[in-house]
Amino acid sequence: MGYPETYSPSDFDLFSMATFSSKSCTSFMAAIILLLGLFAENLDLTGAESVGVCYGMMGNNLPSAWEVIELYKSHNIRRMRLYDPNQAALQALRGSNIEVMLGVPNSDLPSLANPSNAQSWVQQNVLNYWPSVRFRFIAVGNEVRPVNSDTAWLAQYVLPALVNVFNSIRSAGLQDQIMVSTAIDMTLIGISYPPSDGAFRGDVRSYLDPIIGHLAWAGTPLLANIYTYFSHAENPRDISLPYAIFTSPSPVVWDQGRGYQNLFDAMLDSVYAALEKAGQGSLQVVVSESGWPSAGGLATSVDNAQTYLSNLIRHVQGGTPMRPGRAIETYMFALFDENQKNPELEKHFGLFSPNKQAKYSLNFGGGRIWDVSAEYNATTSLKSDM
Repeated sequence: MGYPETYSPSDFDLFSMATFSSKSCTSFMAAIILLLGLFAENLDLTGAESVGVCYGMMGNNLPSAWEVIELYKSHNIRRMRLYDPNQAALQALRGSNIEVMLGVPNSDLPSLANPSNAQSWVQQNVLNYWPSVRFRFIAVGNEVRPVNSDTAWLAQYVLPALVNVFNSIRSAGLQDQIMVSTAIDMTLIGISYPPSDGAFRGDVRSYLDPIIGHLAWAGTPLLANIYTYFSHAENPRDISLPYAIFTSPSPVVWDQGRGYQNLFDAMLDSVYAALEKAGQGSLQVVVSESGWPSAGGLATSVDNAQTYLSNLIRHVQGGTPMRPGRAIETYMFALFDENQKNPELEKHFGLFSPNKQAKYSLNFGGGRIWDVSAEYNATTSLKSDM
């Protein structure tokens, strides 16, 4: 892919313009069953390989980084989201073959709006580890909300920091190996029902349009944190639990001939529709967080979390009604229960307890299923989702 020699946020106007016998009969059937089994196994593996796990560290009782990497490897988790360039974690990742989404913390955005600082950050935290650490994404900021939030003051720095980190990666010749993006949450969606009417809020367009314009130009997906849990918990009357955890027996919503049997698809497709209305319909979306808590709130239980997470792993291999046939790269939140998070609900999103005991039976491919009997952060979504 060819790039201009330089890029700055003022170039957005240019971007906005460019806008997958009985014995014989018995033997035959056995062969067919075997083939179907292999086919199903391959499908499951494909889905599992598109799923990573977010490694948060807001706990005072968590295992060491080296133990964490061994946990990923032993359970065949091949992708990690890391929220900041923790040096111990990056050292432990060397040679692990785990693909990494590395976060630029929101607190670093003002500094990285300076090109020189961004170059230094990339050198220290990316280039010093490449290629023994397999960086896949750099997420420049997480859930910055430009209006009526405690992160609003940071909005002015997201695009410059994003561009500066991208330019630093490109100057190292790694723009085709490492993608640079930012993560949004569903509060930036103003209309989400029905999914085809999805649209970004009018008061965030001046913030978001230049960002998605740059991403479209660079051919980099937008990152979106999508939690069906919060939509159900805030409006359980209209948003049923089966719809939220992938167990509805039939479509709940019909939209322009597309049937929606689960809320995850509806929410993700509302983001795709919003991108189309913003002139960037070619942009892909990576789900950078999704999960279900096991305690602390309405509809929180180990059973509900198990159901959501196991169904999520299987489901994301097949795309959405609006974008079928393409695996949805997804990062499950989170690796551990983190006891320093608040409110209480936020402490219970872990797939593992801090002692490394699996809370759920999950299959990330490679023939291993986490068996709890054998082994000893918040986003708010809109209420308008059905």
